[in-house]
Amino acid sequence: MADFDYDVLVIGAGPGGYVAAIRAAQLGLRTACVESRETLGGTCLNVGCIPSKALLHASELYAEASSGTLAKFGVKLGKVELDLEAMQAEKAKAVKELTGGIAFLFKKNKVDWLKGEARFTGADRVEVGGKPVTAANIVIATGSSVTPLPGVEIDQERIVDSTGALAFPEVPKHLVVIGGGVIGLELGSVWRRLGAKVTVVEYLDEIFPGMDGEVRSEARKLFAKQGLEIRTSTKVTGAKVSAKGVSLTLEPAAGGAAEALEADRVLVSIGRRPNTAGLGLDAAGLATNKRGQIEVDQRFATPVSGIWAIGDVTPGPMLAHKAEDEGVAVAENIAGLTGIVNHAVIPAVVYTHPEIASVGLTEEEARERGEIKVGKFPFLANSRAKTNRDTEGFVKIVADARNDRVLGVHIISSLAGTMIAQAAQAMEFGATSEDIAYTCHAHPTHSEAIKEAAMAVTGKPIHI
Repeated sequence: MADFDYDVLVIGAGPGGYVAAIRAAQLGLRTACVESRETLGGTCLNVGCIPSKALLHASELYAEASSGTLAKFGVKLGKVELDLEAMQAEKAKAVKELTGGIAFLFKKNKVDWLKGEARFTGADRVEVGGKPVTAANIVIATGSSVTPLPGVEIDQERIVDSTGALAFPEVPKHLVVIGGGVIGLELGSVWRRLGAKVTVVEYLDEIFPGMDGEVRSEARKLFAKQGLEIRTSTKVTGAKVSAKGVSLTLEPAAGGAAEALEADRVLVSIGRRPNTAGLGLDAAGLATNKRGQIEVDQRFATPVSGIWAIGDVTPGPMLAHKAEDEGVAVAENIAGLTGIVNHAVIPAVVYTHPEIASVGLTEEEARERGEIKVGKFPFLANSRAKTNRDTEGFVKIVADARNDRVLGVHIISSLAGTMIAQAAQAMEFGATSEDIAYTCHAHPTHSEAIKEAAMAVTGKPIHI
């Protein structure tokens, strides 16, 4: 590989890209990573996963303190005030610490950071900031960006995308969220807890499309209980911005009379699309599919030898941890090892309160494939949840009726995001519901609900 500037060149320093670069360097490959942002970490660390979780956590603390919930535990507070500036500053601090941590890891592992935007000029070469760079292997990890909505132009003032919704200078009086998916409901719940009226407008007949039906139904009830107004089967066809706010035009998704909905802020959150435009893929002999994605094989290789792709630019769920695992795998494949990602066992988490986490098949998907058994256990019957007055939600396990193998696990709980890891690991090892049921779980913990749900698959839970 001596004829090239690098053995591996990674385009993009998000969760997939920076992980791929670090792993490639750890394996002894001369590695560089192209990133145009002033900081590493991509959308996730800079304006996505990390800052949103900082605001979610902070808003939960504020709601807990201001609602009087703590009083029943003997914690009495005086007047509770919101300091949004301090909340935003703590968010920024967390982002700075983590993006700085990646810069440190690049130096530690001797990964060169090439600052600028990359554009292919051939199958083994790109141009970065006017400078040609060659590599034996090029990994495309450019992530995704917000899908625009025709008729509703984002100005990052009155009408914002997820980045703008992380940085409101004050709590909106009325926030309208267009899109009932994960990002919209997470950010909508932040501002609802901080005092905004929040209306969620979803084109489809239910929120969280693709999620387990029972989970979606329960989640909608919980959001309504928290004060979020959710309008499904409704489309937004236009928006007029004034000094006072935004007037949205709404219509029934199936057609019908239009109406106006007034708001002072609007969040457009209808999905994301791959960042493949501007890469000059044609110069490398590459094309995208109809969704703008780059097709790859199980090794993450594209049809062009020496070019690889991972993360949001490839088919599959747009999740940071999926991209990270693919980053490790692609680096190992380039190094001549065997890098594998089991895409059937990729957990997904909605970081609302309570959290919603899933891995594997939904009940509906599993039923389409054959006969199944379902076990469910409510947190209302879990001792730790009951003691903590944290009883919303349940654990649901879907198993194959023939061999008892676990096909999917779905959890609604304040700790669902952490709890789903046990389910994912169990499924990775081909566990049956009996395997989980006969695994000793510490008492008293929320995780006992997973054990009880597994026991419920055969109709024999203990505590219900």
